[in-house]
Amino acid sequence: MDEYRKSIPPISTARVGLSASLQSRENGEREFSFSVADFERVRKLIYQHAGISLSPVKQDMVYSRLARRLRATGMQSFAQYLDALENKGGDEWERFVNSLTTNLTSFFREPHHFPIFAEHLRKLGTKRAVRVWCSAASTGEEPYSIAMTVAETFGSNVSHISITASDLDTNVLATAQKGVYPIERVEKLSQERLQKFFLRGTGSQEGYVSVRPELRRMIDFQRINLLDSTYSVRGPLDIIFCRNVMIYFDKPTQYKILSRFAPMMQPDGLMFAGHSESFLHASDLFRSLGKTVYALASAR
Repeated sequence: MDEYRKSIPPISTARVGLSASLQSRENGEREFSFSVADFERVRKLIYQHAGISLSPVKQDMVYSRLARRLRATGMQSFAQYLDALENKGGDEWERFVNSLTTNLTSFFREPHHFPIFAEHLRKLGTKRAVRVWCSAASTGEEPYSIAMTVAETFGSNVSHISITASDLDTNVLATAQKGVYPIERVEKLSQERLQKFFLRGTGSQEGYVSVRPELRRMIDFQRINLLDSTYSVRGPLDIIFCRNVMIYFDKPTQYKILSRFAPMMQPDGLMFAGHSESFLHASDLFRSLGKTVYALASAR
């Protein structure tokens, strides 16, 4: 970390349509043949392995992302690649899932959640251990935003707080663990936060910033698939951030995951969801407090 010594200076739809769409791209326009059957097979496999429900309109995205895997593995067609994946996938299953997951994030995204989070932390106080789980960590901006909020709430007295940050995608987790970002990623943060929580890169790292080591040490990064039968994260949990990931699951899969979350939470625990997510279909498990914040249905 010798190249991060300086503090931050001021930083100024229908199946017929799908078939026609795919066929039009097969007439010499695509490197690999990609049939409707190939696409439906990909949809089935990603659902089985990651619970992700791909929309029928995602065929172009699927082709562009998996074509890279065909080139990397030397496969000549999607059918050949998918056959090899199913017969002896091994580590390729991880790369397959990584290729099809979407990771859109930013520091303090959906900022209305963080004052609510801070207030709940103050309510919990410092007399007992407090456990936080960020279940869709992506490249790390969300868990570091959580850690910054914890530090701003309790100062240096954070030993009672544990933060687990997890994701399905091992590539983005590696980025999160490093905590190094292009300087443009932090442009919207206040100067106070930049000075307090980041170091500026020099030399070969010019144009990058690094999260300060003391902030990184607050977070335990783990790979967790929300469809797994058991989770490595420890409970009981006081706060779960599960934002903008449920939108990739169908309602039965969402309910299955939420039914796993509920018994892991403290009676007064909070769950934060994404702005476009609603769990009315799981009202027996969680009740809305407004602003996409949920409490256990049993906590009245």
